[in-house]
Amino acid sequence: MHIASTPRESPLFSAILQGRLPRPGAKTVGLLGRGIAASLSPLMHEREGERLGLDYHYHLIDFDRLDLDDAALPAILAEARALGFSGLNVTYPFKQAMLPLLDDLAPDAAAIGAVNTVVLGARTIGHNTDCWGFGESFRQGLPGVPLGQVLQLGSGGAGAAVAWALLQAGVERLAIYDTDPGRAHALAARLRDRLGAEAEAIDDVTAAAAIADGIVNTTPVGMTKMPGLPLAADRIEARHWVADVVYFPLETELMALSRDKGCRVLPGGGMAVYQAVRAFELFAGIKPQADAMADTFRTAIAAGF
Repeated sequence: MHIASTPRESPLFSAILQGRLPRPGAKTVGLLGRGIAASLSPLMHEREGERLGLDYHYHLIDFDRLDLDDAALPAILAEARALGFSGLNVTYPFKQAMLPLLDDLAPDAAAIGAVNTVVLGARTIGHNTDCWGFGESFRQGLPGVPLGQVLQLGSGGAGAAVAWALLQAGVERLAIYDTDPGRAHALAARLRDRLGAEAEAIDDVTAAAAIADGIVNTTPVGMTKMPGLPLAADRIEARHWVADVVYFPLETELMALSRDKGCRVLPGGGMAVYQAVRAFELFAGIKPQADAMADTFRTAIAAGF
């Protein structure tokens, strides 16, 4: 993709900003990803910015909607920086692809090996707020669940952050399954090397589910654009607790099935809220009110957004 010589000629400017260049003193941020039209990040961020009296604008940069190849990622990053964006959130499928494009990584992102938040300025710095976001959601949403053995589905950018959060929450043994076995092995090795954790890549989901206390989906399966279940329905039992990172829709097929079976469940909404809380602080330099952002999220869901 060619970056135009002036912002007013650029694909990002015309399609996303619609004639409105970031104003001096404003906080203009965005979300990079695919299939993100239903994201509630713009609403959460902008409402909190308004509550705090900030000139704050959040734009969706949907590669599907803009008909962009993944190879356009470096150009879009450079363009957002040139246009004066304060930062970018990053979601599927770019959380790991973004790593080599940045000037520096915060300790959390460097350890996890994935970014979901990029602060733009003289230098581009990647952060990972997903790990804390999932951890806080898990702490509040599934207190007291057994943590002996957990099966995690997926080992991409979200999976890496969630795996760290699960182990930090006290999971004793983590089994990781991915349709790309090499990626699962790489994550398990990283967890063992960095945390001394008992983590392993597995290829037999049936056997892993049979001994698991909990099951966590970190794949995009269940999203509006990728409907379905990330594992066979008969692998889920009433004794399992089940968590998902997908939040649009909030009630994924996995959540609905697990509820019907009597499982304790954790939808992806909590992670979406708490990662946004941390990202907002990085972008604006002001600590937001987590309860206010959570209320915005819940109100939007109730209204059918």
